[in-house]
Amino acid sequence: MSDILLSPPVMSTDPFPHFAVSSAFGAEASEKVLRWLETSAPWKLKVAEFYEQYEFSVLDCELPAEVQAVFNDENLAKLRRRLEQMFGTQLSNRQDVAAHKLVQGQRIRIHNDYIPGQETHRVLVQLNRGWQDEFGGILLFFGSDDSRDIRKAFRPAHDSSVAFQISPSSHHAVTPIAGGERFTLVLSFYEQHD
Repeated sequence: MSDILLSPPVMSTDPFPHFAVSSAFGAEASEKVLRWLETSAPWKLKVAEFYEQYEFSVLDCELPAEVQAVFNDENLAKLRRRLEQMFGTQLSNRQDVAAHKLVQGQRIRIHNDYIPGQETHRVLVQLNRGWQDEFGGILLFFGSDDSRDIRKAFRPAHDSSVAFQISPSSHHAVTPIAGGERFTLVLSFYEQHD
């Protein structure tokens, strides 16, 4: 694989700066990563105030040979440059990559992830073969911290991606999982500060 975010992005500032693409990794690479997540990834349950999910750090584990190229330094640097261009910012070399899995009954309640001096931009890559709307797991963007103020909804379609700027107003959530397992890669980036 030579790039991440293969299809042209659609940029928006409503309700906060973000863009979406329909193809993040491409068919072959996304299938390899999903197969790994489904079979031998090192999942650990994490319970927090506003969510319960399985997760692990992709950069802190031993990657199978067939997925190493997806997460190599060159691809992450290309993605960082693309984010800088799309969001009009300069990002540091610091980055994190985590994998998240939600199963039936789990959800992520409304929150904004804003912590001063921490992550400023996030890329979510959905890896969900055959996902059906009745399974839930819809990513929601809100115009405020009011859960009724839904502005955007993104289906967790396989190989799709949403990137957004994290700020005090970047309120988002994931609806409850009613069926299946919802896999997401979370790539985190940090603004450069002089």
